[in-house]
Amino acid sequence: MPFAPSLHRHFQLHTVVVLLGFTAILGALITLSAIDLVWYRMLFAFVGLWVFFLVRRIPFRLSLKKIIPLLGIGVVVALHWITFFHAIKVSNVSVTLGVFASTTLFTSFLEPLTQKRKIFWLEVLIGMVILGGIYLIFQYEFQYLEGILFALLSAFLNGLFVVLNRNISLRHHPSVISFYEMIGGFLFISAFLLLSGGVSQGFFQLTGPDLLYLTILGFVCTAYAFTAIVDVMKVLSAYTVVLAVNLEPVYGIIMAHFFFPEAERMSAGFYLGTLIILISVFSYPFLKRRFKIAKV
Repeated sequence: MPFAPSLHRHFQLHTVVVLLGFTAILGALITLSAIDLVWYRMLFAFVGLWVFFLVRRIPFRLSLKKIIPLLGIGVVVALHWITFFHAIKVSNVSVTLGVFASTTLFTSFLEPLTQKRKIFWLEVLIGMVILGGIYLIFQYEFQYLEGILFALLSAFLNGLFVVLNRNISLRHHPSVISFYEMIGGFLFISAFLLLSGGVSQGFFQLTGPDLLYLTILGFVCTAYAFTAIVDVMKVLSAYTVVLAVNLEPVYGIIMAHFFFPEAERMSAGFYLGTLIILISVFSYPFLKRRFKIAKV
C-alpha cells in the first residue's frame, strides 16, 4: 500500500512521543539539579549509542568538517533539556508540558527561515491559537511564573533543534547524528561545570533510585528515542514532527497524575488552556487537507 511507509513513520513518531512524555516524570523523580541531570543523560546516551555501533557494526567516523555542526546542534539540545528540567523543578510536570507545546509557534517561523520557503498562514494561525492556550495557563497558574518562562525558552530551543536537524538528517545515519550531538552537549556542559566550579566531590555519588532513573532516561528515553525521531525526520516535515510532539503533554500529564496525584492537581483554567492547545494539534491535519497545503 502506498501510504504504509508514512503510516509506519507516524506510529514510530507517536511511540517516541510517549517516551518523551515519560522523560518529564523521570525529571521530577531524579533529585539532581537540571544541569547535573542533563550531563548524566548525555553521558549515558552517547555511551549507549557507541555500544550500539559496535554491536551493529555501524561506521560512525566522520570528518571534522561534518562533526562540528553536529556538536553545535548538541549544544542547543543541552540548553533545551536544561531549561526543560529546570522548569519542572521550579513548577511541575503539567505546567512545563502544557507550556512546552508552544514549540509549534516557534517552528512555524523558524522552519521557513532555514528551509527557504514561505510561511504558511495556517501554521502561524495554529501557533497563535496555541499561544492563546499558553496565555490562559499563565493567567491561572501565575505562581509558576519561573517555570512557565523556562518552559517557553525550552520550547524555542526545541523548535530550533528540530529545524536544524531537519536540514542535516538526510546526510548521515540517524544514530550517528544523535551520537555526535550528545557528545557536543556533554562537552559543553562539562566545560561549563569545570569553569564554574560545579563539579563537587559528591557529584559522582548517585543514589540507587537516581542511577536507575538516569539509566532509563539515558538509554531508553534518549539514545533510542533521539535516534528514532531523527530517523522520522527523513520522511516527515519538522512541523509535522512538532505537532506530534505537542501530544507529549497528554501522555505526560496523564502519567504525572498517577505518579504525583497531589502536586499535579491544577486549576480549571490550566486544563482549558491545555485543551485549546490539543484541539489545535488535532485539527491541523484536517485543516491542512481542507486547504491543500503541500506538506507531509
